[in-house]
Amino acid sequence: MTDKLRETQDSEFLIFKGQTFTYDDLLTRISFFQKELEQNGIREGECVALIGDYSPNAIFLLMALLLNRNIVVPLSNESREKHLDMFEDAKVNQIIEINENDSWTLREGSESASHPLLDDLREKGESGIIIFTSGTSGKSKASVLSAGRLLEKYKTAKRKPLRTLIFLKLDHIGGINTLFAILFNGGTIVTSDSRTPESVYQAVDKHAVQVLPATPTFLNMMLMSKADAGYNLSSLQLITYGTEPMPQSTLRGIHRLFPDVRLKQTYGLTELGIFSTKSKDSQSTWMKVGCAGTETKITGGTLWVRSESAMLGYLNAPSPFDEDGWYDTGDQVETDGEYIRILGRKSEIINVGGEKVFPAEVESVFLEIPNVRDVLITGRKNPITGEIVAAEAVLEKEEDIKSFRKRAVAHCRQKLQPYQIPQIISVTDRKLSNDRFKKIRNV
Repeated sequence: MTDKLRETQDSEFLIFKGQTFTYDDLLTRISFFQKELEQNGIREGECVALIGDYSPNAIFLLMALLLNRNIVVPLSNESREKHLDMFEDAKVNQIIEINENDSWTLREGSESASHPLLDDLREKGESGIIIFTSGTSGKSKASVLSAGRLLEKYKTAKRKPLRTLIFLKLDHIGGINTLFAILFNGGTIVTSDSRTPESVYQAVDKHAVQVLPATPTFLNMMLMSKADAGYNLSSLQLITYGTEPMPQSTLRGIHRLFPDVRLKQTYGLTELGIFSTKSKDSQSTWMKVGCAGTETKITGGTLWVRSESAMLGYLNAPSPFDEDGWYDTGDQVETDGEYIRILGRKSEIINVGGEKVFPAEVESVFLEIPNVRDVLITGRKNPITGEIVAAEAVLEKEEDIKSFRKRAVAHCRQKLQPYQIPQIISVTDRKLSNDRFKKIRNV
């Protein structure tokens, strides 16, 4: 890994709060932290929680821990209320915390705990990464990944070095993917002061960002904010999106806002890693999924994947793989030749009298309604039809609820089948997405 980094040692590696670091700085600091880990008694094979957001020392320590053959558990500051449970699930031995000023502290976790998946990595002398699933539809699961298997694809991938704004954090498989894709191609990481549309626009303008990875929920926030005025965004070449279905209305809006920017859908899961994709075009949610070492198949309308970079298993749940190594993604898809379109998770389908309703499809239509900032579509039990569709909307400005419901139903009747139209419509000011900017559906 360090040999690859030496190829671009004079290039910019990171722009953080006005400071610029080169790849030579990265190599120097990795070496420094390897010695610090040794002096602080962090042994090979120990499970180490790394708490912090994107910062120089967070990246330096992550790399040093992997080279020290540790099993790293990246955690964000935004998930603090879950940390104690995560420490227990991940059998954490040591805890490193990155503070706001980018200094770091070390404290002990639990006594050495055993688990077959962790023991397997230790016996092979491999480093690992434990990433918790988002938990949007239930309890977060602790996925154990072999760092070697995960990083293998980056060694051969050749891409042009670009300036990429980091959006997804280190505790997300998308954030890990973005980091190593940049590093192995000699690109530049750009951070923003916060994860708000205004801060992202400012970073793109100030640092000539070329690539913006985001989620559909955040891209919709960018549209609703109307905060792009006054910023020079001409450097932007590519926007990638994933982690949840993209509402067609949001995709159209982003294409109108950035007509010269290529929009690309990504696909991946914590359990499998991120795969190469090819979108039909910038205005399409149809894509091809696959890369070397990855196989896909459609069974009963659901996408199944078998991948060489797949996780070893969960620490706190049974293995989800079948006997041949296939993983049921739970994603319902449509097919068009080699292309697929993600309709939504099987677990999120609303069954209205035997008819399937996909929340993302209804959300796309609802977001077209004037004064709607965001919406969450869920199913509610009903004694006659089994379930009915419910909409919880966040409005731009206050509006009489009866008037809003009337407008919303009228709009939905023009675009949706009768069984898809929300029968319950409420207005809320609560946040509808989690700290990974993904819709919360397990409410």
